[in-house]
Amino acid sequence: MILVTGATGNIGSALLTELRDSAATPVRALTRHVASASFPAGVEAVEGDLSQAASLEPALDGARSLFLLSGMGAEAEILEAARQAGVEHVVLVSSITVRTHPHLPEAGANRAVERLLQDSGMAWTVLRPTQFASNTLWWADSVREHRAVRLPYPDIGLPAIHPADIASVARVALTEPGHRQRTYALTGPERITPRQQVKAISTALGHDVSVHEISREEAHRQMAPLMGEQTAHAVLDLMGGDVNEELLKVRDTVTEVTGAPARTFQQWATENVSAFR
Repeated sequence: MILVTGATGNIGSALLTELRDSAATPVRALTRHVASASFPAGVEAVEGDLSQAASLEPALDGARSLFLLSGMGAEAEILEAARQAGVEHVVLVSSITVRTHPHLPEAGANRAVERLLQDSGMAWTVLRPTQFASNTLWWADSVREHRAVRLPYPDIGLPAIHPADIASVARVALTEPGHRQRTYALTGPERITPRQQVKAISTALGHDVSVHEISREEAHRQMAPLMGEQTAHAVLDLMGGDVNEELLKVRDTVTEVTGAPARTFQQWATENVSAFR
């Protein structure tokens, strides 16, 4: 049995579909609300809350593999509950910032979860993706209402990754040999600037969306009430205020692990255009 947490998210939902289509092992999805959840046919839905490890007992019963996103709950308690339930292998989604910006508090928190897993006695695979293509959903309201996006650093390109590619790597790690005790840094197939991302969304929509560059200070004023002062500064560093070659590097890991090319941002924009209409 493979247990997928974060099952309704961008990665988890794609992973469930891939596992349903390819895995011989039964698949179970964790959700806080079974009655309102919708999962692919053949996937078992079990209720539980990652913030309350004791609630995971039914979901972990019989599970031998676990897909887990860092930062979703009380990881120490979750991992201990998984170990006691007999889970043998955990695939953890961490962040490439553990490698590129280890000084940031969020990176330190992710590294701490990685260490918890690596010291747990269970087999592990750690995925460290870069910026998600789906982060551009932050722009959806502005695109719908104003046909414009206001953002800092519009011409600094990062190798944004399609969440489905993270899911594809996770599916291989969960179902095929050779991926235990491995750490994978994951990126998209090319660097793409925010300006180019807006152009891709414009193409998918069939009408122009303009880009208005704003200062870091203005961006921080907008972001801080939503995510806190410190996190806003960290996000702005990663958007362009403190980039380095490790963060900018395009990696072939998705293709090497899955055998398929990494999906482009244009593909993501086309698949998700309804969010911007």
